[in-house]
Amino acid sequence: MANLTKRDLVIRISNETGMVQQDVLNVIQKTLDYLTESLSEGKTVELRNFGVFEVKLRKARVGRNPNKPENDVPIPPRAVVKFKPGKEMKHKVSLLSERLTDHLPEGREYSAAEILEIQANSNRPPAAASNHASPPLGATDVNPSL
Repeated sequence: MANLTKRDLVIRISNETGMVQQDVLNVIQKTLDYLTESLSEGKTVELRNFGVFEVKLRKARVGRNPNKPENDVPIPPRAVVKFKPGKEMKHKVSLLSERLTDHLPEGREYSAAEILEIQANSNRPPAAASNHASPPLGATDVNPSL
C-alpha cells in the first residue's frame, strides 16, 4: 500500500473536478504555504472536521548517548508542531484499527501500511472497505512534471 502524496492529491482532485492539474497543484501548494507560515508565526491552525495544528515548546532536557551513557547531552528547548485529529478523522481511523488488528503477531506496534502488507501477503482478502470508498487513482491525464 503506497502513501498518499501531493501528486496523488493533485491527480485525484483534477480528475474529480475537471480542473487543470497545474491549477490544483498551485492551490494545494498555496494552502500548505499558508499553513506553514501561520505555524512558523506561532499561530494555531484549526481545520474543522479535520484537526488542529498547534506549535508547542518542548522543554530543555538531558539526553544520553546510548554508546557512552556516562556522557550527558544537553538538549535545548525547541518548538514542535503537534496535530490533534478532529472527531470525524478520529472516528474513521478508529474504524480502520478495528479492521486491521485481526491475526497480528503480538509484541510490537505496526503501522497501517505494515498491517495491510501482512494481510496481502497472507493471501487473505482485504478487510471490507467503508461505505465511502474512494475511486482508484487513474493514470489518465497525468502530468509527469508534478
